[in-house]
Amino acid sequence: MAKGFCISKPLGILGILLGVAAVCTIVTLSVVYAKEKNKNAESSSLEHPTSGPVSPASATTTATTLDQSQPWNRYRLPTTLMPESYRVWLMPHLQPNDQGLYIFHGNSTVRFTCMEATNLIIIHSKNLNYTSQGHPVTLRGVGGSSPPEIDKTELVVLTDYLVVHLKGDLVVGSQYEMDSEFVGELADDLAGFYRSEYMDGDVKKVVATTQMQATDARKSFPCFDEPAMKAIFNITIVHPKNFTALSNMLPKGPSVPFDGDPTWNVTEFEPTPRMSTYLLAYIVSEFTSVQKETPNNVQISIWARPSATTEGHSNYALNVTGPILDFFSQYYNTPYPLKKSDQIALPDFNAGAMENWGLVTYRENSLLFDPLSSSSSNKERVVTVIAHELAHQWFGNLVTVAWWNDLWLNEGFASYVEYLGADYAEPSWNLKDLIVVNDVYKVMAVDALASSHPLSSPASEVNTPAQISEQFDTIAYSKGASVLRMLSSFLTEDVFRKGLVSYLHTFAYNNTNYLDLWEHLQKAVDDTPSLNLSTSVRNIMDRWILQMGFPLITVDTNTGTISQKHFLLDPESNVTRPSEFNYLWFVPISSVKNGKEQAQYWLQGTKEAQSALFQTANDDWVLLNINVTGYYQVNYDDNNWRKIQNQLQSDSSAIPVINRAQIIYDSFNLASAQIVPVTLALNNTLFLIQEKEYMPWQAALSSLSYFKLMFDRSEVYGPMQRYLRRQVQPLFDYFKNVTKNWVERPQTLMEQYNEINAISTACTNEIKECGELALNLFTEWMSHPDNNTIHPNLRSTIYCNAIAQGGEEKWNFAWEQFQKATLVNEADKLRSALACSKEVWILNRYLTYTLNPDLIRKQDATSTINSIASNAVGQTLVWDFIRSNWKKLFEDYGGGSFSFSNLIQTVTRRFSTEYELQQLEQFKQDNMDTGFGSGTRALEQALEKTKANIKWVNQNKEEVLRWFTENSIVS
Repeated sequence: MAKGFCISKPLGILGILLGVAAVCTIVTLSVVYAKEKNKNAESSSLEHPTSGPVSPASATTTATTLDQSQPWNRYRLPTTLMPESYRVWLMPHLQPNDQGLYIFHGNSTVRFTCMEATNLIIIHSKNLNYTSQGHPVTLRGVGGSSPPEIDKTELVVLTDYLVVHLKGDLVVGSQYEMDSEFVGELADDLAGFYRSEYMDGDVKKVVATTQMQATDARKSFPCFDEPAMKAIFNITIVHPKNFTALSNMLPKGPSVPFDGDPTWNVTEFEPTPRMSTYLLAYIVSEFTSVQKETPNNVQISIWARPSATTEGHSNYALNVTGPILDFFSQYYNTPYPLKKSDQIALPDFNAGAMENWGLVTYRENSLLFDPLSSSSSNKERVVTVIAHELAHQWFGNLVTVAWWNDLWLNEGFASYVEYLGADYAEPSWNLKDLIVVNDVYKVMAVDALASSHPLSSPASEVNTPAQISEQFDTIAYSKGASVLRMLSSFLTEDVFRKGLVSYLHTFAYNNTNYLDLWEHLQKAVDDTPSLNLSTSVRNIMDRWILQMGFPLITVDTNTGTISQKHFLLDPESNVTRPSEFNYLWFVPISSVKNGKEQAQYWLQGTKEAQSALFQTANDDWVLLNINVTGYYQVNYDDNNWRKIQNQLQSDSSAIPVINRAQIIYDSFNLASAQIVPVTLALNNTLFLIQEKEYMPWQAALSSLSYFKLMFDRSEVYGPMQRYLRRQVQPLFDYFKNVTKNWVERPQTLMEQYNEINAISTACTNEIKECGELALNLFTEWMSHPDNNTIHPNLRSTIYCNAIAQGGEEKWNFAWEQFQKATLVNEADKLRSALACSKEVWILNRYLTYTLNPDLIRKQDATSTINSIASNAVGQTLVWDFIRSNWKKLFEDYGGGSFSFSNLIQTVTRRFSTEYELQQLEQFKQDNMDTGFGSGTRALEQALEKTKANIKWVNQNKEEVLRWFTENSIVS
């Protein structure tokens, strides 16, 4: 699944604008890549949404204290039964019934094999109303076996189980089939089999769609809802005859009329391969598609609202899907496993996208692209999210992790190779470099906290739906991507791919854990003697997977001494999580000396070593971690730092672009951790006055945005703005010239991104010409609402700055345009920009809109609240709002992973006073009964970060004020 990214992985333009991409906070990205789902099972209750009684032979157990001796009180399924196949028949009703509810009818048959003798059938079931008379299920033997009689059944709410008690044991090796009939609610909760709505003109349209990951297939039909319980699925959908039904597989043939009611059709689909329940999908809609067939006879279809299809918004996705599928077929040395690849853009969808096998679901902004109204970053988001989801069709779908504790392997891998697939589709964009900005440094900000966690946890620690949901975090996605990229780098891509191909071929249609991948990579290493690794892949990688955090590599260029230490943003924080490796790593170290690349060096799991590679004389300088392929940060002796700064200011081109960004990122993080003076980090930005490249500027703006968060309510902010005006003015003038006074766009993607940085930084820091540019462009649009001449690349920053400078009139105009927007990318830009107002009452009104799904879609509510909180004027309003509305917010979004945890992170990231810390601690205490669900870990991180912020501000405020004052003087 793509990161609840509503964060676009690529850029996060508005974040730059508002200065909220703090170097030490979680950003969810666009990525973008991102997993919002399940309601907290521990607070859920069984619902019976329709007519038709629950079978009187079934009881409902709602105990809140679990007797672990009973298997139905354990969240993990017993291994006594193994499913082989399902037959599922579903009939969604797209009009409300007499009670005003949307419902679906269904029946299912599951065939399973008895692996151990048992008198229990335990199967997942949630919010389903069983309609059979007598027992809710019937049981029969297969192949001559005779089943025992059913004694009783019960529904256990806490663990989402339907439990069938038998009067005798099932026989080992025998197969059985269990039938059930049920009714469920087609709710608008974005989970399981759910309802999405959109307007076609003045007509409301309804779509029945699915989101099963991680634990919601059980809301659609009774099933063994764990990833290792793979089976074959035979899906039949009954739907209105003017609607189209889609599922993972192609239909067996044309739809046929439903017996007894010719207004309905029946579509029966081919059996799926052996697969996990969380990858199932079925959709009933009036959507239309564009299609093409690959040279390998794979049918590609992009489905969307009919108006979006007609306007050509699906064409870009169609054009890049074929090349990306071809790339991964070659990369994995394995043909695409299915006959077709459907991708569909949904109006209501919680995550960024979901990799359902053969039927990938997306938010509209992650699949649709309008050349006239969408920006370059919108286009980049589409190609990278598609690459992410298509990477899963092999890695995740064909071969699946056995349990959610290894989710990082699934999502981290896709988050890494999405850049490779997207780069293949758009080779001129240099997309592979962006992983450093979008993933590596983003996740280091979280992984440098004492409250971080390892990539892989023991399976025994991940049981409940809420615990599973917590796995879908930035550590799993971005750290997973970062360490796998490092692994591929030091193994070489050829060896990495060789091991990967062996792994996929060995475990196709089965389940694995990360050790299986290490084993196959080791075989590839053993077949490549020239690689000469000093120890095994497992010995190296277990230290990156099983312990949290990452090392700080410190170099003394006077002696050539190199050392490592667990890097913590707060050096006084208490690390309570033990590590069998004592927080030491095997570290692959690449380096350049005076611009010349040196041989790779390994720090062999020891605290300290020495090498002439890192010793310098005279004016020589050394720089470690070329292109940031290693997952670590670097500190140098003062003399080497000065030499690097001199090189940057005399001829920065001697240092690779990515490493110019690295120097800024690392030094600011070191300053945050009080390892180097804050002035050293600030001095590393002086060269930007002559820098034109995107990545160094992005590193600086991201790093300095932490200063903005800490100081934009203090006397430091004025001198800081003056310094940024001084530094950005040459860049602003450069792009004004390149674009011929903002009429044309720069040629390369990176230049286009840095043009946006130039305008947003200039406007935010009150360069008069920029403010006038924003107001003039926006006012021109207000004069001609049907002709928006603002280039799509610039709309986010122009909208925001115009609304920030304007009052109610400009806000109301933007709100009207948001309500009328038919393209989700345009609506997203306006929705974010509406949070830029400086009027307290307007922001308060906007906050209330987020609780009304008729005004702000549920899927967009938390990101809208985050946008308001990113505004210095809005932050206090949002904090009060969240405290006042916590219970409702938790009920609506507490089961989600990205959106909810990021809500806590965003609203607290300015906290830097004892009073704010007390408020946060009181908030935790006041809401212990309600709970925090998947945001629990984020709350602990927010408390830790607030304490670190208080300490940092107290120690650095005076020095920062002095530095900005001195360096903002125009000579």
